Amino acid sequence: MIKKIYQKSPVFIQNTIISIYGLYWKNRRLGGVFNRHVKEFRDRESFTKEQWRDYQTQQLRKLLKHAYETVPYYKELYSKHGFKAKDFNTFEIEDLKKLPYLEKDELRKYGTTTLLSSKRKKGAFLSSSGSTGTPIKAFFTNEAHQIWSAAYEARIRNWAGVNHKMARGMIGGRRILPDANAKPPYYRYNYTEKQTYFSAYHLSPETAQNYVNGIVKNEVEYMVGYAMSNYLLADFIEKKGLQAPKIRAVLTSSEKLTGEMRETMERVYGCKVYDAYSGVESCGLISENKEGELLFSPDTGVMEVIDDLGHEVAFGESGEVIATGFLNFDQPLIRYRIGDRVKLSKNQTSKSSMAMPIIDEIEGRMEDVITAKDGRKMVRFHGLFVDIPKLMVAQLIQNSIEDYTINIVVEEDFEKEEQELAMKNRLCSQVGEVSVTFNYLKDIPRNSNGKFRAVISKV
Repeated sequence: MIKKIYQKSPVFIQNTIISIYGLYWKNRRLGGVFNRHVKEFRDRESFTKEQWRDYQTQQLRKLLKHAYETVPYYKELYSKHGFKAKDFNTFEIEDLKKLPYLEKDELRKYGTTTLLSSKRKKGAFLSSSGSTGTPIKAFFTNEAHQIWSAAYEARIRNWAGVNHKMARGMIGGRRILPDANAKPPYYRYNYTEKQTYFSAYHLSPETAQNYVNGIVKNEVEYMVGYAMSNYLLADFIEKKGLQAPKIRAVLTSSEKLTGEMRETMERVYGCKVYDAYSGVESCGLISENKEGELLFSPDTGVMEVIDDLGHEVAFGESGEVIATGFLNFDQPLIRYRIGDRVKLSKNQTSKSSMAMPIIDEIEGRMEDVITAKDGRKMVRFHGLFVDIPKLMVAQLIQNSIEDYTINIVVEEDFEKEEQELAMKNRLCSQVGEVSVTFNYLKDIPRNSNGKFRAVISKV
């Protein structure tokens, strides 16, 4: 009902609706235990390696015992592998390799049922951005959301010299302009949080000036959101010879940040770009400090980096991330194959004197850019597949400007006609009227690292 009212309302009413929605999210994310945990995250930044090891060991034991005793999935799985609750009282970080992985497909299948703790409080499910296929659903109570938001505040915003009270611009996945052919302005304003939300689906050289107008009008102090979308906007601004105001920082996430992307944004906005890596699963955080180092926050979880045989890689080498999260006991993710790769730095001495693991490169999260008929550039199409029943995995391929293929893997009883129409309508609402072919597969071909690109463009 609200969605239909929003779509038919003038801009000022849409801004009001977004601001009311923003008030809900502000209280959910920044209320309760938020301030206390921001302080705790900051206080732990002075930990030595020995203190970090002790902290992680105690958190891991608490997590594993809790999971065994209150989460049906882990009780059954770990019992089959010969574990009892008392075994986790003396568990060491090195013992993690004795536990089986949690695969992404298992999270999709059991995440809303047996992977939930029986001791959980009331909460809500949030969908991921689906960078490796069909989105997953992560369960968050208000408290878990506030703890995760505190980690973001302390280790991303504060490290970049900004905070949640400053005016920010956001380019993300929300469809604030439902129509692919919408007229300007290509942004909406959340008065509650001083947030200007820019559309990720209307970026083009012709619309760039309107985006700049929004930055100026709402006195945006820093930009956040998708790395590729923020880069595309900066690139269009530069190529059109437009003048963007100097801001404090650009905070990127969700996609691989390349050197070219970073340099372009820093030229256009006259500030430093700070990269970060996390995910809606909230089982690990990598963020960039003022020295340009990517540091893993050990109080967000345990990050194993393994080779193809499952052995931990040496410093200076790349591997697959296996994540065990400490911040969400309501839907614990233990030895979760999150689907990304990183390269560990050979030099583990930080210029900041913080004893956190140093990452040279976040290697995953690359998607192609889709080009619409009118020249708009966009990424992130996970919204096509959210809440499609019986859909397991999907991949979008742009064959030409007006021709697309959707590769899908489905379960039995998939409502083919109804769900194909739903996905096609969602795609056309983003890119305009196009031809769509559905290709049903037993599995989607993967790269050598076991992943596949969720979006491919041949244009």
